[in-house]
Amino acid sequence: MKVARASEMKEIDTFTIEQMGIPGIVLMENAAIQVIRQIEEDLNGAANKNIVVFAGKGNNGGDALAAARHLHNLGSNVLVVLVATEDSVKGDARINLDIIKRLGIKLVVAEDMSFSEEIATSLYLADAIVDGLLGTGMKGRDSGLFAGMIHIINQVGRYVVSVDIPSGIDGDTGEVCGACVEADKTVALGLPKLGLLVGEGAKFAGRIHVADIGIPQKSIEQKNLNINLITKEDVKEFIPSRSHYAHKGNFGKVLVIAGSTGLTGAATLTSCAALRTGAGLVTLGVPASLNNILECKLTEVMSVPLADNGNGCISAKCIYYLDKILQNYNVLAVGPGLGCNPDTIEVISWIVENSPIPLIIDADGINSLCRNIDVINRAKTPVVLTPHLGEMSRLTGLEVEAIIKDKARVLKDYSGQWACTIVLKDWRTLIGTRDGQIFINTTGNAGMATAGSGDVLTGMIASFTAQGLTNVSAAIAGVHIHGLAGDISAVEKGQMGMIAGDILENIPYAIKEVIGRR
Repeated sequence: MKVARASEMKEIDTFTIEQMGIPGIVLMENAAIQVIRQIEEDLNGAANKNIVVFAGKGNNGGDALAAARHLHNLGSNVLVVLVATEDSVKGDARINLDIIKRLGIKLVVAEDMSFSEEIATSLYLADAIVDGLLGTGMKGRDSGLFAGMIHIINQVGRYVVSVDIPSGIDGDTGEVCGACVEADKTVALGLPKLGLLVGEGAKFAGRIHVADIGIPQKSIEQKNLNINLITKEDVKEFIPSRSHYAHKGNFGKVLVIAGSTGLTGAATLTSCAALRTGAGLVTLGVPASLNNILECKLTEVMSVPLADNGNGCISAKCIYYLDKILQNYNVLAVGPGLGCNPDTIEVISWIVENSPIPLIIDADGINSLCRNIDVINRAKTPVVLTPHLGEMSRLTGLEVEAIIKDKARVLKDYSGQWACTIVLKDWRTLIGTRDGQIFINTTGNAGMATAGSGDVLTGMIASFTAQGLTNVSAAIAGVHIHGLAGDISAVEKGQMGMIAGDILENIPYAIKEVIGRR
């Protein structure tokens, strides 16, 4: 599903109206109908419900005014609060305001805070509040009348539906612009806006319902949007079906290079996750002095000792051996728990420049590249980097705060510059591709903020790559199912007590949920 920035959606609306010939008032009417359908669904009908509708002067306010009319016709007791002068309401929104007045729906024109007590009293009696104050046009901070109204809405603790986006959220970045409505549900019109899915906007949006308001697909396609929302349906299409006559060789061979003294758990989680995600065979390469430990920890995963200096870290001496065996595998996952001594850095650089098979690089593999990131442009095969925010900061030289402010743009810039796929791990993970596409994942929860969770993800992406998915499709499927496994774990054990092993064990159930009985 495509995702739009606020300016992109405005251009799509304009194209629809001017080039496709669909009047704006029709789009506004369709939007209103979609909003009241969600209210009816959540309130078990609208008849005899007390509903307060907040409207600004723009089209977002017009959508809310049209919704107020429909709610009135359905038997709701509606109060409309217009946070603007009547003269400032123009165009399609004005048409709906005039209808409201002719129908005799109660209207309060709040040009200042003098009506605040009356409005607050009505809100305490309300079954629902409709937020149509600002929409996606909000930029900068507001501390005046709108902020006062938003404060009243949030204070009463009633069920709130926001039209298109909660008022006070920047539609492009998700930044909170002063006060912000805390919505229980947001009815995103036409397409979800980027600000609903990233930054603080995702925390204020509540449940998001994407509503079809009659915008033709041609209007969307002409804009060439580069941001996408990952859906279960997308992931289901990626995962290959299995023949009754298949054998383990059909499902790919994964080589994992991971682990060092004190960090054998990372190696274990990565390699086991690759198996749990369906790879036919997984081999773990570890420092030779730790091989016996991994032989005891692992049953289904094979292990191979790699030359070390007796200190529990791989040595540059292992490069000769790797050069001989890499072609026997379909993908190499490298980095979890490796450490960052000079030999490790040398090995990582050699792997990136010489590997004949696709690479998934995580953790200390990424940290090793921070000192020589230019080598990634000399890779012969597809590369997936899986940094968290701190690692992304070290790779790019950008402050973490700068990355958070516009993750989509940062990903687009650097995945293009480095010609690779970047999985930027955060509470909401984004994926950037070398051709400028961005994918947003919405599965997962705060319980996954635990040691080893990223190691599991690395193994999953490697496994899907070994099974024949492209590096982009493998990253999308891995991230979505990883988050879903975390969600299943949270239901079973709660978020606080969740560990990476729980996510690992729930990978098969997450895959089953995506593909069904296949």
